[in-house]
Amino acid sequence: RLQLVESGGGSVQPGGSLRLSCAASGATWSLRCMAWFRQAPGKQREGIASIYADDGTTNYAASVQGRVTISHDNARNTVYLQMDSLKPEDTAMYYCAAAPICPTNLAEDLFGYWGQGTQVTVSS
Repeated sequence: RLQLVESGGGSVQPGGSLRLSCAASGATWSLRCMAWFRQAPGKQREGIASIYADDGTTNYAASVQGRVTISHDNARNTVYLQMDSLKPEDTAMYYCAAAPICPTNLAEDLFGYWGQGTQVTVSS
């Protein structure tokens, strides 16, 4: 069974940066598409970035395009989310997830494996 564990969340001021990590263990052979989602209080969970582990193809939501970078270290079975120019509206619980393919619309339906989440709070 694939297990995902996120880390790197915390509190940061607007304009600051954070780097989230998601370490995979267990059935890592099933890792093909990795993605980051977030859920703010009172809002639906949204996909913000995905990456294919084999060739590094990425996809970003418009809400974060240009401010976040997803990357994957195959040797460490870890996916990262570098977030820059953070805004208060980026405050949310951030989750990583794995799926057989990366949906172009970043919908969560195909993602069967999820981490427990890491909180990001952006405030002054």
